[in-house]
Amino acid sequence: MATETGTTSTPARHTALEALRTRYLDVRRASELLCRPLAEDDYCLQGMPDASPPKWHLAHTSWFFETFLLKPFARGYRVFDEQFDYLFNSYYQSVGAQYPRAQRGLISRPSTEEVYRYRVHVDEAMRALFDRPGEDPAEVVSRVTLGCQHEQQHQELLLTDIKYSFSLNPTRPAYCAHLPTPPARKTAPLDWIDYPSGMREIGHAGAGFAFDNEMPRHRVYSGAFALASRLVTCGEYLKFIDAGGYQRAEYWLADGWRALNERGWQAPLYWEHADGRWRLFTLSGMRALNEHEPVCHVSFYEADAYARWAGKRLPTEQEWEIAATAHAVDGNLRESGYLHPLAAPSQRPAQLYGDVWEWTGSAYLAYPGYRPPAGALGEYNGKFMVNQMVLRGGSCVTPGDHVRSTYRNFFYPPDRWQFTGIRLGDDR
Repeated sequence: MATETGTTSTPARHTALEALRTRYLDVRRASELLCRPLAEDDYCLQGMPDASPPKWHLAHTSWFFETFLLKPFARGYRVFDEQFDYLFNSYYQSVGAQYPRAQRGLISRPSTEEVYRYRVHVDEAMRALFDRPGEDPAEVVSRVTLGCQHEQQHQELLLTDIKYSFSLNPTRPAYCAHLPTPPARKTAPLDWIDYPSGMREIGHAGAGFAFDNEMPRHRVYSGAFALASRLVTCGEYLKFIDAGGYQRAEYWLADGWRALNERGWQAPLYWEHADGRWRLFTLSGMRALNEHEPVCHVSFYEADAYARWAGKRLPTEQEWEIAATAHAVDGNLRESGYLHPLAAPSQRPAQLYGDVWEWTGSAYLAYPGYRPPAGALGEYNGKFMVNQMVLRGGSCVTPGDHVRSTYRNFFYPPDRWQFTGIRLGDDR
């Protein structure tokens, strides 16, 4: 669950609600704009159990506001459809049972049109709640803030899930054939930036939004380390492939070698080799591989194997945060419109934010002193703190106002459908 530090007076809370009204409507509108390129038949696509259909994302984010804001705080609220509690609850066990995740693509009814009516119903009720927040406006502000951040997470998943589902179609359809043309630039040589040893503080502190898994802020000791000045490129990763990287077990963790053989990995997800050249599938369709762009859609196992082959390692999440804290959020994020990683600009360090989520060598675990919030919203992050790895920095489909230096994303080591890539680290 999200928290915001400090207390606010009644006038300040009223101002916060007014600002949140605008933000809420902007976020809700953005989800629907992302679906505008879709055809009617696309709304139920579910390419694998870990992905969800666009229609489900639209409904679930509305269910979130209905469940955690309208039902407890909106006096006289009329539920749109009681069955939606079962159909569109993701994983909140304390709320109730959930429809099986792997079968979300089978929910042909309610129709897409009805899901859009559901969104209108929720939005109208939320407008009324902003006008009359009841006896606990501070909690309303906190939950609306969380709900907007939650919907932005699903906007990112919406694009990654569409890309995966479209990739399974042999015609390789484009989500949007008219995305901006990437700038023609060559990646600068990889350099190293050194950071001294010492005690540091990491984790969220101060005003502003943060998910509960980013807290509490705490002290850590960091040995001297170096971070690569940019992300690993497709061309550099090709050298790993050409050197037999997918055939040499010595570079792979045991679980990674098992996953490689069971799943038949030969290259990153969406790469195809034919007629002596590499091509890859993107949200704008098939295109030639650009060796200067960051390698993308690799699992943790592939990132770790590449780092071993290169004689380096993946940075820890605390190293990444130490490096990123000094830099403002800026980069190839969703607002750039490319929806695809770009070759690195000239500054160093480059690509700390945007382009690809960067695998770290850190397991997703609770920070010292962490306690999940009470109630259903305590299920948001805490119960997933096992068997997953931390990623940092956001990607080309992450909203720019959604990511920060303390943001901890997490996925399972074999996952590849998210926009995930590699930055190397090293000891000093």
